[in-house]
Amino acid sequence: MRFLINSKRFNVFADIIFKPVLVLSIVLLIVGLIFAFFLSPDDYQQGSTVRIMYVHVPSAWLSLMTYLIMTVYSIIALAFRMPFGFIVNTAVAPIGAIFTLVCIISGSLWGKPMWGTWWVWDARLTSVAVLFIIYLIIIFINISFENVRVREKIAAIFILVGSINLPIIKFSVDWWNTLHQPATISKLSKPSIDPSMMTPLIIMTIAFIFIGITIAILRIKTEIITRENI
Repeated sequence: MRFLINSKRFNVFADIIFKPVLVLSIVLLIVGLIFAFFLSPDDYQQGSTVRIMYVHVPSAWLSLMTYLIMTVYSIIALAFRMPFGFIVNTAVAPIGAIFTLVCIISGSLWGKPMWGTWWVWDARLTSVAVLFIIYLIIIFINISFENVRVREKIAAIFILVGSINLPIIKFSVDWWNTLHQPATISKLSKPSIDPSMMTPLIIMTIAFIFIGITIAILRIKTEIITRENI
């Protein structure tokens, strides 16, 4: 597992898994879209609008997962002085920002027919918007300082501070009375979503994960090369 904390070992491992991960991401995305558009039924209340869920939910999960990964690597980098943690943070921040933006846009597309408006200052929506702003600030920090060591430490500290927003996003629908529906999938209870809709949702989620991994590999390798040439 040293490839998770060592640049050289990561490059070796990445070269091995890149093509299989790329192929899997493409195949899973195609299969997921087929299920989402042709094999999954309309919802009895939302109609065909429910299909937005197959993009919205995976992007929402990946936006949180990416930030959680950055939080872990920030702790590793700062506590154990492992530069690879800073490399990962710099590389994956734009990926997390894109997933968050897709989440917000797809949520707005769903909100218009369901709520009659593109946006409301709902607790869940607002906290996700804050997450997107946090991502943008991290990206801005990474391009604003000429001194690499200074900017990566500032970014890592900011990531740790911003991680306070993660539980707020997760539990906002439970803590406050919001328009956003509560979680339909939980480890502690049976999912309230029909298997005919759960199947494409799982496939699309796995596809998004592999897409994220594929892009992350390319960006991390690029960041490693960039830092070696500094």
